[in-house]
Amino acid sequence: MDKKKIKSLPDAPGVYMMRNGRKRIIYIGKAKSLRKRVSQYFRKKSVLDIKTAKMVGYIQNIDFITTATEDQALILEAMLIRKYRPYYNIELRDDKSFPFVMITKDRFPRVFIVRPKEKIDAFYFGPFTSANLLRNCLKQIRRIFSFCTCKNPKKSCLYSKIGLCPGADIKGKKLVSYKRNIKNLRLFLEGKNDKLLAGLNQQMLVASRKKDYETAIRIRDQIRSFSNLTQNKDITILEQLKKSLHLKKIPFRIEAFDISNTSGTFATGAMVSFLNGLYDKNNYRRFKIKSVSKIDDYAMLKEVLLRRYRRVIKQSLTLPDLIVVDGGKGQLACAKEVLEELKLDIDLISIAKKEEEIFTPIRNKAVVLPFDSSSLQFLRCVRDEVHRFAISYHKLLRKKGFLSEKK
Repeated sequence: MDKKKIKSLPDAPGVYMMRNGRKRIIYIGKAKSLRKRVSQYFRKKSVLDIKTAKMVGYIQNIDFITTATEDQALILEAMLIRKYRPYYNIELRDDKSFPFVMITKDRFPRVFIVRPKEKIDAFYFGPFTSANLLRNCLKQIRRIFSFCTCKNPKKSCLYSKIGLCPGADIKGKKLVSYKRNIKNLRLFLEGKNDKLLAGLNQQMLVASRKKDYETAIRIRDQIRSFSNLTQNKDITILEQLKKSLHLKKIPFRIEAFDISNTSGTFATGAMVSFLNGLYDKNNYRRFKIKSVSKIDDYAMLKEVLLRRYRRVIKQSLTLPDLIVVDGGKGQLACAKEVLEELKLDIDLISIAKKEEEIFTPIRNKAVVLPFDSSSLQFLRCVRDEVHRFAISYHKLLRKKGFLSEKK
């Protein structure tokens, strides 16, 4: 195992995944400090049991994912162990003695930490390696998404008086809101934070459009609280991105572009914005292609980029730290020409769909990040969001064109 790589690991909480020579994950663990924990396996003075010493002999590479806190690492560790079932996590494969989170399937779902001998019909998340960390994690998330932990729910309990439980007598809109909290808790326990935040943003927008401002404000506060809980993780991913892609600065503000058309007709462009690693939907933009009538995605992309950044310069708006374009070397070259024409010094990358290859202007070869790395997962999220936004606008224009033709 390369000792330089071990020293380069961050002094931050997270999960590490040890791979053998066949690139298979053989062990997954969590750590308060990835660098300190992983280095313990390879110190000469370390006293390892027979099983661990044998495992270390097989390790050829180590991947890692950072988190904001150790208890968040606990959630991620359990999810990954359940997904990959590594050979040396054998204790956790015998789930009976380890804690799970159980969410009942009742009309009024309740949440418990259990060590099930026999599983009843409910949703289970785990197993987890530390009951104390798990309790602490649920304590934090409960302040954002309140839930009931009573075996026999009452109309009023101590937790309901301090806003951590809705009480068992809720009906109508309040029950719908409570079930939404449970759904968000499940997404969190599955490690789907991006999906959770996207859903909350959408719910807030819908409530705002309906002029249900009380609900919109409550969801806004949930978004802020959850973002604060995971902020150190969004930022860590952005720092990794800067290092992996040799960017000039940490990409706190990202703008991504995509083109959508059908054989050159109803051609559209779209831009999405991310701020501090989170969706910045107030700054999404849509473009109807005006100067290109034939099938030429490069020319369309160039038009969109020129329109966007000429306006940014003219109105003295904030420039992004990183521009992402959906595509390969051709799209990258096109975007580079625009930046040179406008004399803008902004980091630029393109990401191809098929092999998830990342192209930058400073390297001839593509950058290939580990498939399960948090940096790649984040970039895929950015790419997929702009692709979704572009297609939705394209479909809207096609529908309008079809309706006008019928008239």
